[in-house]
Amino acid sequence: MFIETKIETFPLHEVFTISRGSKTETTVVTVTLKDGDHVGRGECGPNPRYNETPESVVKEIEVIVKDIHRGLDRLNLQNVFPPGAARNAIDCAFWDLESKRLNKPAWQIAGLKKPVPIQTAYTLSVDTPAALTKAAQLNSSRPLLKIKLNGSGDTDRIRAVKRGAPNARIIVDANESWSSYNFFDLAEELASLGVEMIEQPLADGSDDILAEKPHPLPICADESCSDKNSLKELVNKYDMINIKLDKAGGLTESLETMALAKVLGFKVMVGCMVGTSLAMAPACLVAQNANIVDLDGSMLLAKDRQHSLGIRDSHILPYSSDLWG
Repeated sequence: MFIETKIETFPLHEVFTISRGSKTETTVVTVTLKDGDHVGRGECGPNPRYNETPESVVKEIEVIVKDIHRGLDRLNLQNVFPPGAARNAIDCAFWDLESKRLNKPAWQIAGLKKPVPIQTAYTLSVDTPAALTKAAQLNSSRPLLKIKLNGSGDTDRIRAVKRGAPNARIIVDANESWSSYNFFDLAEELASLGVEMIEQPLADGSDDILAEKPHPLPICADESCSDKNSLKELVNKYDMINIKLDKAGGLTESLETMALAKVLGFKVMVGCMVGTSLAMAPACLVAQNANIVDLDGSMLLAKDRQHSLGIRDSHILPYSSDLWG
C-alpha cells in the first residue's frame, strides 16, 4: 500500500467571513491511497478552531504511514487514530479505495440506500446589513439560507436578509459568538423574525444555560459536537447536532454518530468546512438521512476539482464514481 499526502489551495468566489475571521481561499489536505491497481482519495479541511493546520495534519498522517504500508485498514484506523481532519482524509480514501477494489459504490458497501438529490442550505457570511440585503437578493431563489452571525447587530442582519429574500427559509450560525446573559432574549427575537434554527450560539463548555428552560427555537450543536462519544453530554441542552466528517474523523464515525443521534432523539444537520467536491461527496451519504443539509462548501469556490458535484436549484446531485466512491 502506498500513501501520498498533498496540501492544496483553492480560491473562493468572494471573501468568506465568520465570527473568527475572514478568508479568500481554502487550504485542504488530500490523501491518496494506492495498492498497485486501484486508487482511493480523501480530503479534509484543517480547522484552527481545533488547533489544526495543513502542516500539522500532514505530520499526523506521517505517524501512521508505516502502519498503512503494513496493512492497516479502515476499521483498525478508528482504534489507533483520534477523530479529526487527518483521520477523515485517510478514512474517506479507504472508502474510495474499497469501492474501486470491489467495483461497488460506497453507499452499497455502507449498507445505505442509493443516493438521491439533496437540498442544501447556502451560506451568507458575516457582513453589513446593506451588503447582506444585496447578497440575499442575489440568492433569493434559494429555498434555505444560512446566515453567519458574530454577536453584534445580528437581528439587523436577519432583517436585512429578509428584505432581500422574503421567501427564503433562514437558519443562522453564531460560531460561539453569543453571550449567555442575553441568549434567550436574542433567540426569542430571532424566532419572531422567522429564523428556524440557531447553530452553536454559545462557546463549547459555556452552554449549560441551554438546559435551564425551553428554547424558543431549535438549537444545534456544532463546536460542542465532535463524534458519537460527545453526544450524551449534549442531551437536554441541544435539539440538533451538526455532523461534520472533519470533526468526527471520517465517514465511518459519522455514520455511527448519525445512528446514535437518532436513538438519543436529536435531529441531525450534516455540515462541512469550505472544501472541494471531494470532501462533500462522502458527506452526501450521511446527509441522505439528515433533517438539514449544509454542504455548500464547494459552491463557495471559484474553481473546483474535476468531476465536481452537480448542483441544480440548490440540490446536490448524486456524485460520479470518477470523483469518489
